[in-house]
Amino acid sequence: MNELNAQEYMDREARYGAHNYHPLPVVLERGEGVFVWDVEGNKYFDFLAAYSAVNQGHCHPKIVKALTDQAQKLALTSRAFYNNVLGEWEEYMTSLFGYDKMLPMNSGAEADETALKLIRKWAYKVKGVPKGEAKIIVCNGNFHGRTITIISMSSDPDAYNDYGPYTPGFINIPYNNVKALEKALEDPNVAGFLVEPIQAEAGVYVPEDGFLRKAFDLCKENNVLFVADEVQTGLARTGKMLACDHEDVRPDILILGKAISGGMFPVSCVLADDEIMLTIKPGEHGSTYGGNPIAAKVAIAAMEVIREENLAENAERLGKIFRKKLKSIDSELIEIVRGKGLLNAVVIKPVNGKSAWDVCVALKNNGLLAKPTHEHIIRFTPPLVITEEQLIEAIGIIEKTFAEIGI
Repeated sequence: MNELNAQEYMDREARYGAHNYHPLPVVLERGEGVFVWDVEGNKYFDFLAAYSAVNQGHCHPKIVKALTDQAQKLALTSRAFYNNVLGEWEEYMTSLFGYDKMLPMNSGAEADETALKLIRKWAYKVKGVPKGEAKIIVCNGNFHGRTITIISMSSDPDAYNDYGPYTPGFINIPYNNVKALEKALEDPNVAGFLVEPIQAEAGVYVPEDGFLRKAFDLCKENNVLFVADEVQTGLARTGKMLACDHEDVRPDILILGKAISGGMFPVSCVLADDEIMLTIKPGEHGSTYGGNPIAAKVAIAAMEVIREENLAENAERLGKIFRKKLKSIDSELIEIVRGKGLLNAVVIKPVNGKSAWDVCVALKNNGLLAKPTHEHIIRFTPPLVITEEQLIEAIGIIEKTFAEIGI
């Protein structure tokens, strides 16, 4: 039995924790596959999947076994010494994605910071940009994490307000705008273009077909690194292993995180070829936990689950069904349905004072968990292990909820 009720758990967090999140009012204690259960025993479809970290489903037995087996042998050595599994993981990832080298980190933000440092090192060591003059192009609406440097390139006031002075060296352009990119690339000191293939946090903004390929080609023409943040969009979420695969684009620097561990452990990494990766020398960058033995074994298992269970194919097929069904819902509240694979969003038009938050609370009461982003958008990102039968049942909950809330 739980010693506290749901409200008491929430009150304890509010009393002792920082108020930097506004969670949906549900207290979870268990998960399996596409489902989670709260402390009162209520069962829910998880349609957030920890912001796409749990692509393989909650507590996947293969990933749990990898974690527990390694935890009983060796958990952490730091990088002061070699361990017997990091090289195995590095070989697995470089072979799978076709790069010379992998640099392991823990969080998506750390991986993005690593990529930024690589871009600048490459700019000075290889491209020949004057010291301190390197610039990186980023897109308005971006979300790459929460560090001071990353929020310095944000266009979201909630992310950057009252955190200045900001890190210089970034050129912001509109997302999905080839002409703006072309203009920004005229600056000879530009070293990299950092982009999300789909802007997930901004509300699942899918660029027009061909944008990534055109952007990549422009970068090649101007000796600029094309850098893809696939922390949320990667690892089968959009119907391909990488969202860039939809346009046959191979980033110069690839950033991965979240589902690389199936939500079991903080793991991220950056992949690049030697010309870029080897610009960073021993002692110039690192992480105590990055590349630890547990992370290595967990990540290998998580990647194997994606491939063995054909999760990319499942996401591609079920995503089409999901969007078709959602577009058929007759509700004044639904303004736009958009997405790719099982990365989808619904833009909510406020009617009778009802907001995206109200819809999410109503969904929770009917047995499905989702979360608003930017107040008027609901992101729907279930674990990729979801079956068609489960998806249809979940869509039924969504239809029922919109019918009820629209009254």
